[in-house]
Amino acid sequence: MDNASARNMWGDYLDHHLEDAFAEAPKTIHFCDNEKDANECAKLVKKGIKRATSHSLLSLQCRNEPLPKIGNFTVVTDWDGNAQCIIQTTAVKFKPYFSIDEAYAEMEAEGDKSLAYWKKVHWDYYKRELEPFNKVPKESMIIVCEEFEMVFDRKK
Repeated sequence: MDNASARNMWGDYLDHHLEDAFAEAPKTIHFCDNEKDANECAKLVKKGIKRATSHSLLSLQCRNEPLPKIGNFTVVTDWDGNAQCIIQTTAVKFKPYFSIDEAYAEMEAEGDKSLAYWKKVHWDYYKRELEPFNKVPKESMIIVCEEFEMVFDRKK
């Protein structure tokens, strides 16, 4: 882990959860591709409101990133890389973009939590994300729906 803040949070987590001492070191992420949304999503995760995130399978393939796996840990940071909390993946489902429903949009908890909001902001995000690879989003593209729970947060 290159991020010192994330490494310290993982160490603090392990101090209280020795049963995970041999778990694979978590990846470190911030949500979204801009500061305002990244910081807002981190706050929603810490409050237990945001419990899912959505990757386009095509973008993961283009970046040669592994699929999320149940049980994986992730350190969530704000835009500046300051560790906010640790989440653990609880479910991974593959769905075509067109089949995302209201319940899932609410679980992702961004904006007004509506399906219309989810579709708009995610479509725009997938367009930006795929553009460097000369790809475009499609209604039939596969979305990797990752559900998680927050497992650690430093109380201030």
